[in-house]
Amino acid sequence: MLSEIETRRSIRAYMPRPVSRADIETVLQAGSLAPSSKNRQPWRFTVALGAAKAEALAAMAQGLEEERRHPLLPESARFLSGAERTLGVMEQAPVLILVTNPLGRDPRRALSTDERVSELCNAQSLGACLENMALQATALGLGSLWICDTYFAYDALTAWLGGQGALAAAMALGYAAGDPPARPRKPLAELVEWRT
Repeated sequence: MLSEIETRRSIRAYMPRPVSRADIETVLQAGSLAPSSKNRQPWRFTVALGAAKAEALAAMAQGLEEERRHPLLPESARFLSGAERTLGVMEQAPVLILVTNPLGRDPRRALSTDERVSELCNAQSLGACLENMALQATALGLGSLWICDTYFAYDALTAWLGGQGALAAAMALGYAAGDPPARPRKPLAELVEWRT
């Protein structure tokens, strides 16, 4: 598995080659096998292809336009242009997977301490799910991009999804057009404190 961890890349350019349903299901199965807090398995997957993908992209574009006018994330406005570039990546990828948390709450609502802890545990579980999906895609020779820019279009995408839960993330999936280099990583010595 270290091989997939070392070779996985965030792919932002895709070939127009379709991905088989069997490969998509293998990626989804890997996500569903992730560990989760209290075995809650806080994930549901919506696979958008063809016309459905075009609808999801239209919702994303609508949400980005709304974010410009009435921001949900005013302190993150400097990242909105990156979200617009991400929309272009989503358009290019043959497969778009939206991951929702059926146990999630509206991010604008104040949470009790118990709810906040539950949300944090679910976020960790969803992270493991998305990482499993990205690693499985790599093992299959596919490229993927784990997308959080969907939060800029949260309301529009949630409406398009039809109430399947809180939008957690999206993943673009397809065959990479190119082989991006590895991004620099901090040395392990800077990241670890040993205590004995």
